[in-house]
Amino acid sequence: MKLNLDSGLVENCRAAAQKIAADVQDFIRDKTTVAVERAILRLLGINDAADGVPLANIVVDAIAARGELNLGAAYWVGNACKQLGLSPAAVAQQVAAGELDLFALPRFAPEELHPYLRQLARPGLQRIADRRREREEMLARLPMGPAPWLYVIVATGDIMQDVVQAQAAAEQGADIIAVIRTTGQSLLDYVPHGATREGFGGTYATQENFRIMRKALDEVGERLGRYIMLVNYCSGLCMPEIAALGALERLDMMLNDALYGILFRDINMQRTLIDQNFSRTINAYAGIIINTGEDNYLTTADAVAEAHTVTASQFINEQLALAAGLRPWQMGLGHAFEIDPDLEDGLLLEIAQALLARQLFPQAPLKYMPPTKHMTGNIFKGYLLNGLFNLTSVLTGQGIHLLGMLTEAIHTPFLQDRYLALEGAKYVMNNARHLGQELEIRAGGKIEGRAREVLAKAAEFLARVADIGLFAALEQGMFAAVKRSRDGGKGLEGVVMQAQGYCNPFLEEMSTELREAQRNDGNKAD
Repeated sequence: MKLNLDSGLVENCRAAAQKIAADVQDFIRDKTTVAVERAILRLLGINDAADGVPLANIVVDAIAARGELNLGAAYWVGNACKQLGLSPAAVAQQVAAGELDLFALPRFAPEELHPYLRQLARPGLQRIADRRREREEMLARLPMGPAPWLYVIVATGDIMQDVVQAQAAAEQGADIIAVIRTTGQSLLDYVPHGATREGFGGTYATQENFRIMRKALDEVGERLGRYIMLVNYCSGLCMPEIAALGALERLDMMLNDALYGILFRDINMQRTLIDQNFSRTINAYAGIIINTGEDNYLTTADAVAEAHTVTASQFINEQLALAAGLRPWQMGLGHAFEIDPDLEDGLLLEIAQALLARQLFPQAPLKYMPPTKHMTGNIFKGYLLNGLFNLTSVLTGQGIHLLGMLTEAIHTPFLQDRYLALEGAKYVMNNARHLGQELEIRAGGKIEGRAREVLAKAAEFLARVADIGLFAALEQGMFAAVKRSRDGGKGLEGVVMQAQGYCNPFLEEMSTELREAQRNDGNKAD
C-alpha cells in the first residue's frame, strides 16, 4: 500500500526539522551537565558505590562543589590518574574515602592531557564495541522473526520475579521484553546501585539489574532458538548514564525521547536536550535502537485534532537522532492507536496515520503503541479494539509492536492476559502477514485524504516551530498542550558551561566513527 503524498511538503517538513535540530545543536555545543559527566566516569570504569552512593555521583559532586566541572570530570580524574599512576576506579575510591583531594595535585594543561584522556577512554569504547559485536553474532545465529516484533512488559518491582515473567513471556512468543522502571526513577539524579527487589509500578534500572535480565533472556533465547531483545528506559535526569550502562550490558533498545521528560516529567528543557544528545550518541555507538515517546502526546490531546503534532515530533526526533550519530534503522519513532473507537471510520484514520509514518520514515523500525485512552471495563470491546490495532500494525508494516492487554494499567499485567495478548497478535499477524501487499489505497479516498491533511498541518506546525525555535514552542505549549518554562522544571542547576580545554573523550571518539558510518550510508544510497 502506498499513499500519494506531496513530496514538496515532505521536503519542507524535513528542512524545518533540520533547522530546529541545528538550533538545538548550536545551543548544546558548549554545555555539559552533571549527568553527562557521570556518564563519562561510568564509561571510564567508575561503577561502584560507597555506602550505597554511586562513586560517579561522589566525584562529580566534589568537582561541582569547587566550581570546576566546566573542564569536565574526565580532566580531573585523568589528571589524578596520570599524576599518581592509578586507574579511574582507584582515584574515585580514594576521593570517596577522603584520601585524595583532586585539586591539591599539580595540574597538566588541558590540551596536554587530552591524548591521555583518549587512552583512558579506549577500554570503555572497546567494551561497548565488543557487546555490539556479541549482539550481531547472536542475531546471525538466533534470528528474530518477521516484524512487527511483539513487545511486552514486566513490572513486578523485583528483578528476580521479573526474570521469571520475562522468560515465560519469551516462551509464549514475545520478541522484546521491556523492564518497566519503578515509578519516579526518572526524577532521581543518580542511578541506584546493585540488584533491587523492591519497586512500585516497575523495577529500578541499575547496571546489575540489566546484567541479570540480559543473562536470563540469553538463556531462554538459546533454548528457543531466537534472540530476545531487552528494553529499558534512559529518559529522565540520568539519561546519558543509563544509556552508558545499557551499552555496557548489551541492552538492545532504550526509551529515549528528546521531549518526553520535558513535557511529562517537567525536567528542565535545557538539561534534557543536552543530556539526550550524549545519550543518543552512546546508543548509536552501541547499536541500540531508541524508542521515542510521541504516543504520549495523545494521552493529553485528541488523537484526531493533534495527530500532526505527533508527525512533527517524529521529524524533529529524526533530525536530533541523526545529529547524535544514530542511523535510520535505530530510530524507533513512536506513535499510537488512540482515536476514539466510537468515531465513524476511526479505523480508516488510524490506518492513515500509521501508513503515513511508515512512508515518511521507511527505514525506521516504528514503535506502535496500543489503545489505552479509550479502554473501558468492557473486556469484549477491548479485545476487539486490540485486534484492530494488531491488524493495522501488520497491514502498515510497523516494526515494534507494543501489545495491548486488559490489565496493562495495573501494577503488572496478569500472566494470562499477557499470554492471551501474544496469542491474539500472533493469530492476526500470521493471517494478515502480506495483506498490505495485496491492497491499494484509493486515490482521493478517506485514508489518503486524512494522511495528506495531517502532513500539511505538520508542515505548517514545523515551519512555526522553526521560526520561533524549539524552546519557545515548548514554552507556548505547542506539543501535547503542555507548557514548560525555559528556566523552570527539574535539573537546571546541573547544566554547566564548558571552559576552554573541556574534553569529553567518549563523545569525540564515538562521533568520529559514527559520522563515518553515516557517510557510508549516504554513499550506498547514492
